[in-house]
Amino acid sequence: MSSEQSQTKWAQFIPLVTVFFFWGFVAASNDVLIPVFKQAFNLSQSQSQWVSLAFYIAYTVGALIYNGVSVVMKQDLVNKIGYKNGLALGLVISAVGTLLFYPAANLGSFPLMLSGLFIVALGFSLQQTVANPLAIALGPIKTGSQRLTMAGGINNFGTTIGPLIVNVAIFGTNANATSDISIESVKIPYLILGAAFILVAIFLKLSSLPDRPTLVEAVTEDASLKGSALRYPQLVMGMIAIFVYVGVEVSTASNLPAYMEKNLGFAIKDIAPYISLYWASMMIGRWTGAVEAFTDKVSLQKILRWVAPYLAFGIFLGANAIADHDLAPFYIYALIILVLIIADTASKGNPARMLLIFSFVGITALVIGMFTHGMVSVYAITSVGLFCSTLWPCIFTLAVSGLGKNTSQGSSFLIMMIMGGGIISWLQGYVSEYTGIQYSYIVGVLCFAYLAFYAWKVSGILRKQGISFDRKIAGGH
Repeated sequence: MSSEQSQTKWAQFIPLVTVFFFWGFVAASNDVLIPVFKQAFNLSQSQSQWVSLAFYIAYTVGALIYNGVSVVMKQDLVNKIGYKNGLALGLVISAVGTLLFYPAANLGSFPLMLSGLFIVALGFSLQQTVANPLAIALGPIKTGSQRLTMAGGINNFGTTIGPLIVNVAIFGTNANATSDISIESVKIPYLILGAAFILVAIFLKLSSLPDRPTLVEAVTEDASLKGSALRYPQLVMGMIAIFVYVGVEVSTASNLPAYMEKNLGFAIKDIAPYISLYWASMMIGRWTGAVEAFTDKVSLQKILRWVAPYLAFGIFLGANAIADHDLAPFYIYALIILVLIIADTASKGNPARMLLIFSFVGITALVIGMFTHGMVSVYAITSVGLFCSTLWPCIFTLAVSGLGKNTSQGSSFLIMMIMGGGIISWLQGYVSEYTGIQYSYIVGVLCFAYLAFYAWKVSGILRKQGISFDRKIAGGH
């Protein structure tokens, strides 16, 4: 490993994470658009969900287009145009999508609104294909998953403030003014967003980000692994892992309101802080999992591992205090965060070990949620956010390790599998019609079970290719 790769390249990493922020900002803002569109266009509940469908399907379509273009060119698209140009192009595509909101609002056209969202996510698909492996490459491989975790923490900051800002932009400061929703109010926030996409594209183009980053190649004599990314077993199994991971992450949250309303008698307006806690849990876990990317000093890492999660928890409490919610039910959650810190410490920064430990803790949390009642079950289900938090970077790092020049192609195959969020959520809803919502969480248990299997299996696969994530543990600092 070259000396220049012994540390995270912060001057390059910081500009890169701006795109992670936007993904979270827009994806979470969709939850604000759904009720707006439902009322303005007089839609049924299932029709209003086309917002999510248009957004998540675009990731899969984008990945398919990317691979199709690469086949026609007989060369990987990102390798051809460069990583920096790939990011800028993705941002420009997303900006074009935001422009459609203007004529869509003027014409009062729901299909045109959906088309705008679809194109925004199409741009995100290319950005994700480039940005995830780039975050891993901007420093030593041993802290690659921690850098991706940190970028995910910035993404969750976007998911936290995006809905609040879009909500104010559409409704103004009077949150009760929903009786006269004008679809025209959507125009301005999305035009501003489009302008921001263009500015960030220029910013990244002028930044010191590398166009051709150094990527990890497998040390293998196996000639059969040349050619296509799909010949690497760590990638093919990783694609299934991304599918079930995004599935369990999204479906756990999307089925929680119905459980709290039907089984526990909560009013819909009182459920929002618990959904907020779920997504805040993702931020808490990612900030905790990212500490090793900040410093090589073990003593400082130990301190940060305790400070980071409670700092993120403090942001959640502060946001809910500003929203005038009762904080008393949430203080007990500080104890559950201890389980996260212990699990994170036990993983020793190894992505395969972290995936294995967090998957088992995730199974435990869901089983407790299924077989207890009242607030214990709510906290157990909500804590799944803590244990899902670092799984994306773990899976992504393991799946693209050793792919070398096939990395961006492999990355696009992984992005394609984000559609698991929509499909697994629908599957759990379907199962709940037979089992009841509480026991439908067996779907999530099965997702975590596959993730534990992948963590166990992929370690051996990578070892055969000469790739180990344990070197830093053996060598110390």
